[in-house]
Amino acid sequence: MSEIRLERIHKIYKETRAVDDVSLTVSEGEFMILLGPSGCGKTTLLRSIAGLEEIDAGRVWIGDRNVTDVPPRNRKIAMVFQSYAVFPHMTVFENIAFGLRMQKMEKGAVTKRVESAAELLHIENLLQRHPSQVSGGQRQRIAVARAIAMEPEVLLMDEPLSNLDALLRIEMRAELKRLLSEIGSTTVYVTHDQVEAMSMGDRIAVMRTGKILQLGKPLDIYRTPVDKFVGGFIGNPPMNFVSATVDRSDGGLRAGIEGAGSLAIHADDAEKLAGHVGKPVTLGIRAENVDVSRDAENSGDMLKGSVLVVEPLGSHDLLTVRLGNEQIKVATRPDLAVRMDEEVGLRFEHDYISWLDADSERTIGM
Repeated sequence: MSEIRLERIHKIYKETRAVDDVSLTVSEGEFMILLGPSGCGKTTLLRSIAGLEEIDAGRVWIGDRNVTDVPPRNRKIAMVFQSYAVFPHMTVFENIAFGLRMQKMEKGAVTKRVESAAELLHIENLLQRHPSQVSGGQRQRIAVARAIAMEPEVLLMDEPLSNLDALLRIEMRAELKRLLSEIGSTTVYVTHDQVEAMSMGDRIAVMRTGKILQLGKPLDIYRTPVDKFVGGFIGNPPMNFVSATVDRSDGGLRAGIEGAGSLAIHADDAEKLAGHVGKPVTLGIRAENVDVSRDAENSGDMLKGSVLVVEPLGSHDLLTVRLGNEQIKVATRPDLAVRMDEEVGLRFEHDYISWLDADSERTIGM
């Protein structure tokens, strides 16, 4: 059993609550992402699982073992750090074999483990080289190979790709996802990069100021963020947020956006918003969930906007559009050929709208 269970973990540095009453269960074989900005507590939580941080309260379980007071070497874990942490005076083979030799494993078994890990990471032809003779991406592969050669119950990874260039990060994301699926270790992976989180993890725990704000599958968090922070942190570009006022009209509810028009609130959302009639709310919508029309005079739920900036990105154009007193980002197909300063009509896809309370900034009904 390699399930990880955290029960009400607290870690305080002087007056700063780095981890504030966090409970989390990572299922056996699951790939869990801890995501958040710098200083949110994600690395401290990871180090608490590893035993590198002494927690102030709570309990850490790995399988059926309470490891809260167990030293790191006895927790049956392996860890990959942000820095490559390879030994420059050792060959690649000896770097990968280091932990196995510390466990006094028999020589033949060490060789078999090292060669197997190197093959998984596609560095089997580098085993006799030294770290100075290989690239940064290859050094990171060495660090990962050293960890998986230990065949740990739990694999902990602290921003392992952040020192790589953009193209190599994309390659390594795919490699790591394939690798971790093959070896089946329970993995906790820390990152501040929401693209890494979305593309790699089985589930994401979004953290801020020492707390987990939302826990769920990547697409669920992307489509229905629990609050404005999560919606703005996940996605590139971030979710658009527009101020609106809920009013009754013709037996239904509409959301008015000053200077841009109004849109009907569908029945599924009307029940949640019934208590907000006459009050301000915040409407959240992703750039790809806004349809653009060059006919700004169209009626119905068409809002009126003005194009401020057009950014051609190849697969699509990204528009910055003035909508009333605010600006939003809109993704369009390149052949629409919208021009700067052009008046356009905007229709929001109702199924992808998030409605947030204007004061608490939390999604209504969640």
